[in-house]
Amino acid sequence: MLGFPIDHGVPFVAAFVAATLWAAATAAVFFEPFNVSYDHRAIIIGGNRRMLISAGIHYPRATPDMWPGLIAKSKEGGADVIQTYVFWNGHEPVRGQYNFQGRYDLVKFAKFIGSQGLFLHLRIGPYVCAEWNFGGFPVWLRDIPGIIFRTKNKPFEDEMQRFVKKIVDLMKQEMLFSWQGGPIILLQIENEYGNIEGHFGQGGKDYVKWAADMALSLGAGVPWVMCRQTDAPETIIDSCNAFYCDGFRPNSYSKPALWTEDWNGWFASWGGRVPHRPVQDNAFAVARFFQRGGSYHNYYMFFGGTNFGRTAGGPLQTTSYDYDAPIDEYGLLTQPKWGHLKDLHAAIKLCEPALVAVDDGPQYVKLGPMQEAHIYASEFVDTSKSVSENVSICSAFLANINEQKTVTVNIFGGTYTLPPWSVSILPNCIHTAFNTAKVTSQTSIKTIKSASPSYSNATKHGHVVPYNENTLFSNKWGTFQEPIGTWGNNSFTAQGIFEHLNVTKDISDYLWYSTRLNITEEDLAFWEKEDILPILTINKTRDMVQVFVNGRLSASKVGNWIPVEQPIHLVEGSNDLVLLSETVGLQNYGAFLEKDGAGFRGEMKLSGFKNGDVNLSNFLWTYQVGLMGEHTEIYSPENQENVDWKDLEFDSVSSSFTWYKVSQFSGVKRELKHFPFFLCTNQQQQISSNSQSDSPIFQV
Repeated sequence: MLGFPIDHGVPFVAAFVAATLWAAATAAVFFEPFNVSYDHRAIIIGGNRRMLISAGIHYPRATPDMWPGLIAKSKEGGADVIQTYVFWNGHEPVRGQYNFQGRYDLVKFAKFIGSQGLFLHLRIGPYVCAEWNFGGFPVWLRDIPGIIFRTKNKPFEDEMQRFVKKIVDLMKQEMLFSWQGGPIILLQIENEYGNIEGHFGQGGKDYVKWAADMALSLGAGVPWVMCRQTDAPETIIDSCNAFYCDGFRPNSYSKPALWTEDWNGWFASWGGRVPHRPVQDNAFAVARFFQRGGSYHNYYMFFGGTNFGRTAGGPLQTTSYDYDAPIDEYGLLTQPKWGHLKDLHAAIKLCEPALVAVDDGPQYVKLGPMQEAHIYASEFVDTSKSVSENVSICSAFLANINEQKTVTVNIFGGTYTLPPWSVSILPNCIHTAFNTAKVTSQTSIKTIKSASPSYSNATKHGHVVPYNENTLFSNKWGTFQEPIGTWGNNSFTAQGIFEHLNVTKDISDYLWYSTRLNITEEDLAFWEKEDILPILTINKTRDMVQVFVNGRLSASKVGNWIPVEQPIHLVEGSNDLVLLSETVGLQNYGAFLEKDGAGFRGEMKLSGFKNGDVNLSNFLWTYQVGLMGEHTEIYSPENQENVDWKDLEFDSVSSSFTWYKVSQFSGVKRELKHFPFFLCTNQQQQISSNSQSDSPIFQV
């Protein structure tokens, strides 16, 4: 899919609206200051229990111009809260140098939320996972001597505390906590640590306590959460992350049931399927959660967005983070998901007075072998007859957990038909306001128009191919060949195979390894006699390696620490062997991330020689970080005059690494825009560079 910027008028309007809202946000007091606490039933806001619906939106996965619209659509869809992670590697790309600008302007994002009357749940972590590069950790963190991530380790604890304190202090300074009149009602320390805690033994248990104590010591004045942390201390709320959390109970009676991540979709990987979760199932899960005593629910994600630049996690996760969310990657409503969930939220809100009034648990009634009711009322209800007028508050949830059969049940003196795998919500214990399986919202149909000239209409270079009435695309494509191997004066030569990240420091996905082999006439004669080829063997590699012999692509391998065994063709005399190691998103999940690294592991050798194997691990190798086109920002509109673009011959065979450019004529003024992108032949993925406007240029 080739994506192009929209007409000038739309971004202008979006920017104008955003600027207007930003002016209002910076000048306004969002709320009268209020305290946030909790009991065993719910989060307590300003002295009142609340049933809260939260929408997950990650601010760096959208442009700031999009934020007001995304927040407004979330509010219209029934959200009370916006939830986001805080991305350490985005905010501190270099140790001690902070970035809170553009897509990382967390303060602006928080103030937009407050200006629309919504609350904010800030998940500082600072480990986030989030299918985000290196799980949100800055790569420089792994270079600190003696560091071990996420355990009782002083070098790590010192860095973690410094960053978490930085964020809390910034929020205080900007008056963004609830007790200051701001929108922040909840914070989070760590993230799904319980999944890996066992790898660290006693150090893991000590770390959990340390993280909790450290967070509380910062004086944020709002509750802290630890998700998927069954041994969270009494002072921290443990919460659920899963597809279904209706059976979740926190580790203490004094804590409410919070669902911090309802996975209403899933992320996509290169070469994999695009996951989809039916909205009927999602609505069923949410209704069951509130039916069985839940009080705070967050969609992960309500808007997924885009992994701009090199932020996608790994290995091999796509630049799209659409996540099958109610608001799609482009900020458009996904129907019927958005509309059906909006109706669900409205029904739950009608039940809120009853849900918060019941203290010790709802009245439970068995309606059948796989059917049940939970009733929230001001007093005991006789379910065999209609609800007495003396019962001032009464709401009921009727569930059919049979996945196959529609069932009719009798309750409150009436009959109710329950479709398979559904919950009916009765805000007044009489009328059904909503059933999770009955979708009445419209279904949206989205189509994609290709803006690329096809072979059939690309007849002569210089012709113009119509795209729509306002936009034209030239079929004059330009190409630029990326050099193979060393291209700059910042290369260096050393003995042995260096670990990828130790060289690149993650400033680029690409690292070239180049060496030279001398092949004798005797070697060739031996291979011919035995009818074999020499085999390049690499013990393990990730995420992608491309093998070039004498400038020609010989092999490509994609995988997560996989072996490589590749026959290669060598000639008599000097042979240039070039390996291109590519990362496609650093590992974002698991224990000991600091040890994972990238590139090559173990022995590298050439086998098949008469006198035995050749150990390449001890050779002299020349190292070059990055691509020439990447380094010179060939994709930048300002740099086009400095690039020696060649006309593309459609019947020609291009080299393995080629940059392509096409031009767009936009609007009546025929303004010319360039869209360079990089295509790696024989790869399963496309590597693109985004312009300063953060427009996705090329995705597959």
